Amino acid sequence: MPKSTITIDVELGDDKVPQHISWKASDSTADATQRAKAMMISFWDPADKTALRIDLWTKEMMVDEMADFFYQTFMTMADTYSRATKQTELSEDMKSFAKSFYTKFRDSQMQTNKLG
Repeated sequence: MPKSTITIDVELGDDKVPQHISWKASDSTADATQRAKAMMISFWDPADKTALRIDLWTKEMMVDEMADFFYQTFMTMADTYSRATKQTELSEDMKSFAKSFYTKFRDSQMQTNKLG
């Protein structure tokens, strides 16, 4: 039976905060290990019916990058949900929320960056 392996390396600082995150997948077309500033991994536990998550980010991750990361994650979650369930209306609701989230973030950044 074919098998694929994903390896994630997290280098921690003395304060246990991630300094570097890198990953490599055995089925990837990329030969080199890929660098990341943040990651979110979720697993579904069918016995407990709960989501188990690992959310990490480095000190290098900027607030605007985190907003981009969340926006893109929301959008891809909506696409995945649509493909898996064929619930296009709910998927569109998630995308609408993602767009609203991103717009509110950008508006708040503009307010914060105004002089005087």
